[in-house]
Amino acid sequence: MATNTIRRPAPARTRKDSADLTAALDAIRRIVQSLRVSARAAERRLGVSGAQLFVLHALAEAPAHSLNELAARTFTHQSSVSVVVDRLVRRRLVSRTRSAEDGRRVVLALTPSGRSLLRSSPEVAQIRLIGALRNLSGSECRVLARHLGRIVREMGVTDAPALFFEDAMQQPIRASNTRRRSTAATR
Repeated sequence: MATNTIRRPAPARTRKDSADLTAALDAIRRIVQSLRVSARAAERRLGVSGAQLFVLHALAEAPAHSLNELAARTFTHQSSVSVVVDRLVRRRLVSRTRSAEDGRRVVLALTPSGRSLLRSSPEVAQIRLIGALRNLSGSECRVLARHLGRIVREMGVTDAPALFFEDAMQQPIRASNTRRRSTAATR
């Protein structure tokens, strides 16, 4: 006999519990909205995703001497930052060259086009979020990480973490651009 595995929200025990849950959800909504608005602004104004703009800002501070170094600086996994860097290299906003000191290593740096793009870039919400998290004490950050990790596990989210809105922003934009082109062609 199959069992229903859909989790239903537990009923609120008290008004205070309900107010705390509402406050927590509102805070998450506001963070996600800020990240989404920032990503959309980058896409509209510059034609790059919010994740790509975030990586460009990280490289503006200093070139990265490996993908792993850049992943550490952007607080994400190497495979996620690799996809973003590939897109930036194709657009000639980032260069990928062999290290003079160690030919096995790759140095990632902004190109002049990448620097130019950054001069007109909107604010990056990821940078503000990281700043806010850095303002927490070590123990506050550990507690937050533990609680968020538990929420993710209880939600059953198993996807590897990516840079904010990289995949979500790329797919719809391509589809809508394709639709616009095909609609314009039929006029």
